[in-house]
Amino acid sequence: MCGICGLLNYYTHTDHHLPKMINMLSHRGPDDSGIWYDDERGIGLAHRRLAIVDLSPAGHQPMHSNDGRYIIVFNGEIYNHNKLRAELEKTNPAPHWRGHSDTETLLAAIEIWGIESTLQRCIGMFAIALWDKETQTLTLARDRLGEKPLYYGWQGDTFLFGSELKALKAHPAFQATIDRNALCLYMRYNYVPAPHSIYQGIHKLPAGTWLQVSRQQREPQIKTYWSGVEISHKGKIHPFTGTSEDAVNTLETLLKDAIKQQMMADVPLGAFLSGGIDSSTVVALMQVQSNQPIKTFSIGFHEELYNEAAHAKAVAQYLGTDHTELYVTPDECMRVIPRIPVLYDEPFSDSSQIPTFLVSQLAQQHVTVSLSGDAGDELFAGYNRYQLTANTWGKLSQIPRPLRHGAAKAITHISPNSWNRIASTLKTIIPAFNQWANIGEKLHKGAGVMTHQSVADLYLGMVSSWQNSSDIVIEGKEPPTLLTSHLPDLSHLNTIERMMLLDMLTYLPDDILCKVDRAAMGVSLESRVPFLDHRVVEFAWQLPLEYKLREGQTKWVLRQVLYRHIPRELIERPKMGFGVPIDSWLRGPLRDWAENLLNESRLHQDNYFNPIPIRQKWKEHLSGQRNWQHQLWNVLVFNQWLDHNRLSNT
Repeated sequence: MCGICGLLNYYTHTDHHLPKMINMLSHRGPDDSGIWYDDERGIGLAHRRLAIVDLSPAGHQPMHSNDGRYIIVFNGEIYNHNKLRAELEKTNPAPHWRGHSDTETLLAAIEIWGIESTLQRCIGMFAIALWDKETQTLTLARDRLGEKPLYYGWQGDTFLFGSELKALKAHPAFQATIDRNALCLYMRYNYVPAPHSIYQGIHKLPAGTWLQVSRQQREPQIKTYWSGVEISHKGKIHPFTGTSEDAVNTLETLLKDAIKQQMMADVPLGAFLSGGIDSSTVVALMQVQSNQPIKTFSIGFHEELYNEAAHAKAVAQYLGTDHTELYVTPDECMRVIPRIPVLYDEPFSDSSQIPTFLVSQLAQQHVTVSLSGDAGDELFAGYNRYQLTANTWGKLSQIPRPLRHGAAKAITHISPNSWNRIASTLKTIIPAFNQWANIGEKLHKGAGVMTHQSVADLYLGMVSSWQNSSDIVIEGKEPPTLLTSHLPDLSHLNTIERMMLLDMLTYLPDDILCKVDRAAMGVSLESRVPFLDHRVVEFAWQLPLEYKLREGQTKWVLRQVLYRHIPRELIERPKMGFGVPIDSWLRGPLRDWAENLLNESRLHQDNYFNPIPIRQKWKEHLSGQRNWQHQLWNVLVFNQWLDHNRLSNT
């Protein structure tokens, strides 16, 4: 795992800023660094290395091809690079190898097969920058599912790119103008979705694409080499037709091979273990292919509602892993909060970023590479909201819209506290009311659901923090996304499959994978995601939904693989999120910090947000009337990020 950055100047001149840019990424690669710059062409590439495969100087980057035509910097891993080497050695003339790094394999493959054919043959996670001396063209590429980040954009007459925004910001051409339209997207989704970034003129390269730019062709030309939408179409055209047993066998074989390849490393390796289905499956299939105990890591919380450590420990003991757990206090969690702007560079408010950082920090004390169970939910229908949304819409769609709107208006006319008082008087008369805590909050949430016009609209509401973000952001207008007016043709999928695919294309790369990459790389730890081997992904989309959801049970086929290795009683329990109690912290130890960031005069002065709805939600949250933790956390993270950037620019 590494960090890359670079630049292309429209007017050729010596550029002395690459060292500063690449040093901003030292956490991504503490083992080595390298810079190459061509004064005549105005092109420069830089690299920071976290040595994983081939620890020798033969893996140093930037790396030049044997014929001298190409120079590459590469962040990631090509898991099948040994097989690619064997195939390349059959060509005439065969490559001359200097070492055994996957970077060298990748460069030789591009020499012989070209960029697009090479990308399609690679199994891995990567962000690539390649300079072609012959055509004087810069190529950027990103892996199929978006595991590795890559930002780019023209700032004046300088084209900048890098693994993280902090590298681009180190160049004096960087303008750092906040994009209020992108801020609207952040307020809705808790992250800024690709291809946008928080800054005007700076973009994220979409997953599964490659880009070319030159001084003659300033407008970047983007091409897609792998499409999740196309894969879902192919899965419907050529579905899996075997028996249930065949499906379980095939999935286990694919996962075992993916995990075996991802255990490739010349440094200590382990895995995150929560004790849930996904991480337990990864660890079980690692352990069955290892002749020594796998190192596993989990963190625990003293708040029972958030604690999975006991479940993880039970799984670890059964499998015989070398398990390390750490119980963290609220104070330790809250000490991570000031680091969020540094880790993520742009506003990012998924609060599970805090435990993700802590478990990465724990793992890095023992290993350099850690596998995770991310993406199992998106591939095998694991999120509860899939069934909830489909079932809810099935019932709501039977009620005429005017009637639904009228009922919603009547419900919200009465405050949540008033509903709670009504419910408390009915508890002695109607025993069922004893089962409902804070019924007013639930009724208001239900009223919001009742106003949606379609199942797509309902799902957008389910995944939105602020429902009308353009009303919150001053002078902001929310751009279209895949979840709104840029919805691709998904007519071949049913309701639940549509939600799964949209999550795979949006929430997975822009939230989950971003969260893990920045948290892990923030402590110089490489994270790997076996479920995102594209062969596993493509097989998952061949499976009919009944193999994923069966009689209300999620991840059916994946569970069957896991039950071959772990007793189901160690796994079967209600799904838990990987979070922290932000709601209660905001009323307690974080109250003063939050009040400072949500101060009405400050909001007016910054002029990014309309203070009225924010102050109203803050007041209701403090009183306990409502739980607005997600909406408030959005604002708090942005304002903290804003303060950090002001300080770093002075």
